[in-house]
Amino acid sequence: MKIKHRIYYITLFSVVLLGLIATGMFQFWPHSIESSADWTMDKRSVHDAPLVRLSVSSPIPERGDLSCRMHTCFDVYRCGYNPKNRIKVYIYPLQRFVDEVGVPISSTGLSREYNDLLSAISDSDFYTDDVSRACLFIPSIDVLNQNSLRVRETAQALAMLPRWDKGMNHLLFNMLPGGPPDYNTALDVPRDRALLAGGGFSTWTYRQGYDVSIPVYSPISADVELPERQPGPRRFFILSSQTAIHREYRAELERLKEENGEALLLLDKCSNLSQGAASVRKRCYKGQVYDYPQILQESSFCVVLRGARLGQAALSDVLQAGCVPVILADSYILPFSEVLDWKRASVVIPEEKLSEMYTILKSIPHRQVEEMQRQAHWFWEAYFSSMKAIGLTTLQIINDRIYPYAARSYEQWNNPPVVKWASVNSPLFLPLIPPRAPGFTAVVLTYDRVESLFRVITEISKVPSLAKLLVVWNNQNKSPPEESLWPKIGVPLKVVRTKENKLSNRFFPYDEIETEAVLAIDDDIIMLTSDELQFGYEVWREFPDRLVGYPGRLHLWDHEMGKWKYESEWTNEVSMVLTGAAFYHKYFNYLYTYKMPGDIKNWVDAHMNCEDIAMNFLVANITGKAPIKVTPRKKFKCPECTAIDGLSLDQTHMVERSECINKFASVFGTMPLKVVEHRADPVLYKDDFPEKLKSFPNIGSL
Repeated sequence: MKIKHRIYYITLFSVVLLGLIATGMFQFWPHSIESSADWTMDKRSVHDAPLVRLSVSSPIPERGDLSCRMHTCFDVYRCGYNPKNRIKVYIYPLQRFVDEVGVPISSTGLSREYNDLLSAISDSDFYTDDVSRACLFIPSIDVLNQNSLRVRETAQALAMLPRWDKGMNHLLFNMLPGGPPDYNTALDVPRDRALLAGGGFSTWTYRQGYDVSIPVYSPISADVELPERQPGPRRFFILSSQTAIHREYRAELERLKEENGEALLLLDKCSNLSQGAASVRKRCYKGQVYDYPQILQESSFCVVLRGARLGQAALSDVLQAGCVPVILADSYILPFSEVLDWKRASVVIPEEKLSEMYTILKSIPHRQVEEMQRQAHWFWEAYFSSMKAIGLTTLQIINDRIYPYAARSYEQWNNPPVVKWASVNSPLFLPLIPPRAPGFTAVVLTYDRVESLFRVITEISKVPSLAKLLVVWNNQNKSPPEESLWPKIGVPLKVVRTKENKLSNRFFPYDEIETEAVLAIDDDIIMLTSDELQFGYEVWREFPDRLVGYPGRLHLWDHEMGKWKYESEWTNEVSMVLTGAAFYHKYFNYLYTYKMPGDIKNWVDAHMNCEDIAMNFLVANITGKAPIKVTPRKKFKCPECTAIDGLSLDQTHMVERSECINKFASVFGTMPLKVVEHRADPVLYKDDFPEKLKSFPNIGSL
């Protein structure tokens, strides 16, 4: 028996050992030649890349289908669904392509710029080294500069790529298209259905919604670090720094110079300097030498004229200097214009109106010029400053097309990151996927009513959907209680101390707010039950673009006085819910803080009143919808709170409420508030059913 058991255990051990060995071989053995080739310049140089010889008879792709669009020439099913809503990009391994006699297809090989581009992509979250997971394919064949390419042979090399499939889901980067004498505005290399990220598109060659218009990279602006220059008036009003300008344009600029004198500086290349790297960074006017691109910072507006090609590297230099570009290039598709609002950062003038340029620019208000200067520099910093920025912006645009429900908003593309739009979605355009952070964040604004505050915290902590509690301590003269004194609750509790005692602090978009839903509540609202609060949150989930709250108020037109009146008495109508206890989407915190019209926010802080009315105006104006009052309760304050403690109990305070409504209506230019005659109550609320069968039994009385 012992021998039999021994044989059994030996056999079992052998089977397990063989299984482990087989599993290890499967895990680490390369599944395919393509997927095992990780793209990195550290592991493989161009000289070490395998040599591929092209035959004269090698196939050549089609010229390029001008009718291609994402739904006709791109296979989105390759991308599939993934939790991060991000495409996966595969970069082909490096190869050296030569013709039958050994001549390379490119005179420069792999340029530094293209190497930087591929390296940035390979280090990004878009990259995958598993070809089977790839949604987009990028050849390691450098076609940035058509001047260095042999067009026919480059096309043959593209057709030899193992996943080419008539260019489907392939992306090519080109900044200098065409060649003499015609200088086509798109890459001349036949490319089948491949997408083209091009640096000189015209309206004739650009396939809208398919190709991506990219900037022409400027190595000068990348190598020179300019000192920071604040927006404002500059030494010159208009500056022209391009050297290869058509003689007719230069003659027109010289005429404008004669008419407007020192306001316009017209530079050209320096004839008295020896040719070389140093001369590229110099510009001259009548023997006077200026450093380039530093001189661009001395002008409010900088002219960017078309040259042999529509796309000009000068545009990048101008943006870096914070000089507003004046673009005269008819039919030019501006870089990343699919997502960037160029009206905020540039002036586009038809070439035939060059003679009117000075008059046109003089009509722009000074404040607007400063905003454009600030926006121009930010565009360069975010999207033009490096090959990495250009490459990743291109991929993000394509990514947004494939996953439109997770795409960046206009604000995310065009607003500098002082406003953190990336952390919030507008409820007006609801995502098709659930929010990452469920539940709500309760934001309690307080000054020094500690006892009442602690009671509010204790009651709110009983609500099942509470995710976090944020206390905004608005008293700069007194420190909040020690940590050991605060109520012990089952969710994170964070205290934020403000720098000034302002009511608008309640609506600041604090980083601590991670949920979509926000409950704004005063530190004396202790009568709301956990059922009432949970029900209010459930209603908000169905209407995330509304203010959903408890205390209802109404605005009325006073015919005798000829103005609006604030009404707090019980009526059959509601047009506002007070944010002393209300749910709303955190998107409105950003709008309140950064986009509130006129001087409303400053007026609220100065008068210490009406921040809740201002929020009602803001939401109603954007959505065109009324708020939703939930549950029947009309009394919310703690019984022991007196006029000394409660800000809103003072009669003067109530008079100001009417003034607020008239002030805000004047600023908005309309009365956005909408009146409704209904509220939301739970099903079975009034029905004669046992309490245990009701989802929200403790709704409370009037």
